[in-house]
Parts: sequence; C-alpha cells; structure tokens
Amino acid sequence: MNHILDAILAPDSTREDFAALPLPESYRAVTVHKDEAEMFAGLSTREKDPRKSLHVEDVPVPELGPGEALVAVMASSVNYNSVWTSIFEPVSTFGFLERYGRLSPLTKRHDLPYHVIGSDLAGVVLRTGPGVNAWHPGDEVVAHCLSVELESSDGHNDTMLDPEQRIWGFETNFGGLAEIALVKSNQLMPKPQHLSWEEAAAPGLVNSTAYRQLVSQNGAAMKQGDNVLIWGASGGLGSYATQFALAGGANPICVVSSDQKAEICRKMGAEAIIDRNAEGYKFWKDEQNQDPREWKRFGKRIRELTGGEDVDIVFEHPGRETFGASVYVTRKGGTIVTCASTSGYQHQYDNRYLWMSLKRIVGSHFANYREAWEANRLIAKGKIHPTLSKTYRLEDTGQAAHDVHRNLHQGKVGVLCLAPEEGMGVRDEEKRAKHIDAINLFRDAPAERTDKASRDAPAERTDKASRDTAAPQAGAPDRNA
Repeated sequence: MNHILDAILAPDSTREDFAALPLPESYRAVTVHKDEAEMFAGLSTREKDPRKSLHVEDVPVPELGPGEALVAVMASSVNYNSVWTSIFEPVSTFGFLERYGRLSPLTKRHDLPYHVIGSDLAGVVLRTGPGVNAWHPGDEVVAHCLSVELESSDGHNDTMLDPEQRIWGFETNFGGLAEIALVKSNQLMPKPQHLSWEEAAAPGLVNSTAYRQLVSQNGAAMKQGDNVLIWGASGGLGSYATQFALAGGANPICVVSSDQKAEICRKMGAEAIIDRNAEGYKFWKDEQNQDPREWKRFGKRIRELTGGEDVDIVFEHPGRETFGASVYVTRKGGTIVTCASTSGYQHQYDNRYLWMSLKRIVGSHFANYREAWEANRLIAKGKIHPTLSKTYRLEDTGQAAHDVHRNLHQGKVGVLCLAPEEGMGVRDEEKRAKHIDAINLFRDAPAERTDKASRDAPAERTDKASRDTAAPQAGAPDRNA
C-alpha cells in the first residue's frame, strides 16, 4: 500500500500515474467474523464490547465488476450501524450478505466468512470497472452509502424505493473502514476541497440522512419559518438537522441531555434549547404506560420558546422513548418524520392526536443519489459543516465503536485509514480559513465523560436520541425472508 499512499501524497501525480499503479493482493480492513456471531450470546446490549468482535486484518482485494470502483480510503468514520454490526444486533449482518450473494454471480463476492464494515469514506479512485465514465483513477472522492441495482422500475422515480436497495458496508461487504473499498460508481461524489480527509469522511451517512428527512420533498419539505423540534440536536444526526434548519431559515428547538450539548447547539446558532434531563421529562410511567401529562408539560415548554407556537416538524429518530410525545406536540397539520429507532422500534402514540389533527408520519431512510449529492454540495460550499469531534487510527476502530456504543462521543468520530496523520488532504486553504471555527466546533467542545472509569464501565445512556443514525433495516422485519 505504500506506493499508493506515496502517489496520493505526491503533489504532481496524474490520472495516468494512478491508473498505472499496481494493485496489492491484500489490504488492511476492519472485519467481523461469521464464526463469532454468537460470541455475545446471553449478554445484554450494554455488556457487548465491539473491541472484542472487531478485527483489523489483511483481506484479499475484491474483483472489480461493471459499474464499480476501487477506492484507496484515506479516512472513514463510525456510524451506529457499525456498532450494530460489531455486537451482532438486532441480527447478524451475515444474513444480509448471504441474501445479497444469492442475487447474482457478481454479488456472490459479498457472501464471505468475514464482513468488511463501514459506510463512509474519503479517498482516491484507483480503478473503475466497465461502463464507468464519470470517474477516473486519481479523482478525490467521498462516498454515500446507498447501494442499488436499479433493475426494477420501482427505483427509477426514487432510488431509495429500489427493491434491492441496501446500505453499503452494512448490508454489503467491502465497506469503508479499510485501506481499500469497493463501491458502485453512483455512490461517488467530489471531496469538498477545504476539508481534510477525516473531515470529509465524517458527514456522508448522517448528513445525507438528515437532508432527506428534513429538507427533501421525500421527507418533511422544511420551509422558512418552520418550527422544527430536533431530538438529540448535538448528536451525529441531530447536529446536521440543526444546521439544515438554521441554514434554511427555520427555527430549531434543540432537545439535548446536558449543558455541554446545549452549548454546542448555541455555538451552531440555535437559541431555543431544552435540556430534557435538567428539566426532568419522563414520558413513560413504566415499561407499559406513557404519561400524557409529561407530553403536555413538554408542549408548554416548547410554546414558551416559540412565542406560543407548536412545532411544524418533529425530527424523530429515538423512536419508542419519545414518539408519543412527538406526535402530541406537533401542530395541527404538521409532520413527524422518522428514521431509525435507537431507543426501540415498537412506537406507541395516541392516534387521536394524529388523526383528528390531520398530522402526518413520514418514514425516511438514508437518501437517494441526488439527495446525497445536494447534501454533499452544501458541505463543499461551506453552508453545512462536519461535526467531527475525535479521530482514531484504523487499529483503534474497536475503541472508536466502543465509545460510540457507550455514547462517550460528541457528533461524529473519524478513523484514519491510509492517511498517516490528521489534517491532510486540504486543497482550498482560503475557504477553510473562512470556516475554520465551524469546522472545529465539535473538536473544541469538551467531552462529557473522558475518565478511565467511565470508559471501562457500562455508561448509562441518558440521551439515546443523541446517537448516530443507523440503517433501520436491522430493526425491521426481514423484507427478503
């Protein structure tokens, strides 16, 4: 891999130089093993440790097929779907790989006894397969995580509706937490020139998800002046929703779980902030019964922050813990848009407040190529900024996933793959200088729990809504069974 890294670091390397580089036989990758899928049997979710299941090992370079590209990965990041993969919850991802492998002789490559994980990357194209014309060796790129086949008419109006839609690096193999990744060429987008490799890798999954969920016509279609309730507003997903609301002329009402997270929201420009722990909201009386009085108290607090108005949009991703309250506090005719369910996917709400007030619940999952492209374009223009808080080495991905699993992070955490150090890959220093404070906002924020005891002990998740988004497919009924 050294000759590939040398070519990337050299300022005068050409497309021809990259095309002439010999590919290695193998590369280092973060994997889980099929024969270890039961290693955490009998343990609670909290007790399952990604450091025990994630391996960094050499794996063969996969065969390149039509419409695909091999990318040298300079940096990646950890999403909550990487945590799910590492603890084999709700199901082992090897079931996804087996089903994908039955689709065609080409997809059979993905059905292996190991799974290279990761759904983000920033890097350089090394090779393209037959039929790829828009991308060339040497192009600096980021990748979104939507993998589609598009052989059905269903996906041609919105590719997220393709029956063979999958999340790359979660429901497919050869993901981004590695030195080389295999992607479809229609996953590629230009790397924002003012960002380092690790900064450019961080937004992909969560930024695109937030864009579709909040901005797109396929989601809530947010407009200027809307009041938008954002759960976990400083987290991996909510931090992008907060930025989209502010950039789009809406009024975010940011729900967080601590003073530190509230301060991050203020620095992003938000003014209406609810610290749900400090104000003691308990939406459930017990495991079976919610407390409508708490919904009402929460709605009253929202109106105090909005000048008497209810919210037009609720940006939902915690799921079970908050969904009843979300439906209740939405204005008449408003929208609850939901992706993921990090506190549980069995949602309960009082349908009278939905049906009689003409509210809508909209399901949203990742983004189609156009939505991901637009979300990345806003990053490249400096309108939306990465929320990277910390970077790990590839060898330490297990620790990175552990920290995300225990909610010891802010925003997103990055992983250096081929990049030897942070801060490399910046091509537009002038634009970077203009936005440097926003770029570093989450890096500069104080960590809430950094002592050794909190890192080694099972940390209580007091703000489940602040976690990164994940692919809801893992918690949904098996559509391919």
